[in-house]
Amino acid sequence: MKFLIVGLGNPGSKYENTRHNIGFKVLDALAELSNTTFKEERYAKVAVVKHKGRSFHLVKPTTFMNLSGKAVNYWLQQNKIDYNNLLVITDDIALPFGALRLRGKGSDGGHNGLKDIQTVLGRSDYARLKFGVGNDFARGRQADYVLSDWNSEEEETLKPRIEQAGKIVLAFGTLGLVRAMSDFNGK
Repeated sequence: MKFLIVGLGNPGSKYENTRHNIGFKVLDALAELSNTTFKEERYAKVAVVKHKGRSFHLVKPTTFMNLSGKAVNYWLQQNKIDYNNLLVITDDIALPFGALRLRGKGSDGGHNGLKDIQTVLGRSDYARLKFGVGNDFARGRQADYVLSDWNSEEEETLKPRIEQAGKIVLAFGTLGLVRAMSDFNGK
């Protein structure tokens, strides 16, 4: 059984440690646990992690956040993966820092990466794992906030939350969406 796990972010060292790139960070941690490295491919850096008889195709789009749909669509088709086996990991300013919420569908919530995916795929009924980055920004400064680096306090507690997000990804593939939501949401 194959799964497409897409971590949203922006390519390049300028964005590497920003809140917007939490999707990349989660995939990096999963790949590291499996001693797997990413390879530059069409529209993305990709890696495959095997876990309990399943293949998790990890995708970090190189198309920049606002054009993530192109990479998602390409890799779904390239790997012949069903929409039910798609999980997108994204930052979310509506959630407190470190909160993790798995959902089976939903709106883009004003997130440009999700907006583009939904436009390209023509649907919003795919799983997404939202990683709370908080909302400590002045009115109208949302873009500056998500494109800024983590502060030192956040850095200290980021690793265990990234590890928890990795567990949720693997549970999504092994236990299924409903059970993973039940086991992990709110924890």
